[in-house]
Amino acid sequence: MTERPHALFAMTARNVPAVFPPRLLERLRACVDIDPALVAEDFTAPRVRQALARTEVLVTGWGCPRLDPAVLDAAPRLRAVLHAAGSVKGFVTPEVWRRGIAVSSAAEANARPVAEYALAMILLAGKDVFALRDDMRARRAFPHDGVLPGVGNHGRRVGIVGASRVGRRLIELLRPHDLDVTLADPYVDDAEAARLGVRLLPLDDLLRTSDIVSLHAPRTAETRHLVDARRLGLMRDGAVLINTARGALVDHDALVAHLRSARLSAVLDVTDPEPLPPGSALYDLPNAFVTPHLAGSLGNEVARLGRAMVEEAERLTSGAALRHAVDPAVLERTA
Repeated sequence: MTERPHALFAMTARNVPAVFPPRLLERLRACVDIDPALVAEDFTAPRVRQALARTEVLVTGWGCPRLDPAVLDAAPRLRAVLHAAGSVKGFVTPEVWRRGIAVSSAAEANARPVAEYALAMILLAGKDVFALRDDMRARRAFPHDGVLPGVGNHGRRVGIVGASRVGRRLIELLRPHDLDVTLADPYVDDAEAARLGVRLLPLDDLLRTSDIVSLHAPRTAETRHLVDARRLGLMRDGAVLINTARGALVDHDALVAHLRSARLSAVLDVTDPEPLPPGSALYDLPNAFVTPHLAGSLGNEVARLGRAMVEEAERLTSGAALRHAVDPAVLERTA
């Protein structure tokens, strides 16, 4: 029997049992030699340094320390990083790529609950659920007589900003619904948009013509305040902005001004800063629905991330290609 490669957990220790519950941990330990009691929250502890010297596979997650040259020097046998979470930007340094270390991420698995959240919010926003619920609470009676012009999801225009993993998954989830879905993404051409089953529009045109806009672009220097005062001004009266991507994509001061005028509504699972300061108007505005960054994997969903990386470990040790390998060439324009 081939000897199992040595592996080491590198993440916040309390997350290990949730991300790798017993059955998944058993599968992981069947293909790599890993000690669940030894978790590197930093790389300076003597036991961790000793383990690094023989580590071939790092199983990482939220809270993984940066893999800088000094850490990599202490891990001369390292050949793969399996990240049981989303983005690797926070800890994978250029030196990792220079040394030819393979990196895989559960970003695709993490995209699923974000897309599900966005789908739910799109459908609820189309029915004007948030405002009508508040109206009913205030009146203690139905706020309508059964007919509400302008409310409903039949033929509603939904604009997706960013054909990211989440954006693409959301497009799939929207397909069975009777909606008109458009996409803005500078890296997608008409042929690819057609394969996705959406119509490609310039961002300004998408904002100008959509009833609901859902943001799924990464945070980069170019996308900071992508939706600024000018672009918020393009959105049609009564439109809804949904952000499950990064708070910095939206100019919050400009957004608050539009919300105060009651011209727009917003569903924000991410903000800038995060969390919002206690005095933020977004907590109190009736047309702002703010949730505590819960669209991504939480609770029982995090085991899906662990499963994705257990499957990658099984591929790695069998000699198969990694399915979720991170491409450094496109990392800068991804989440």
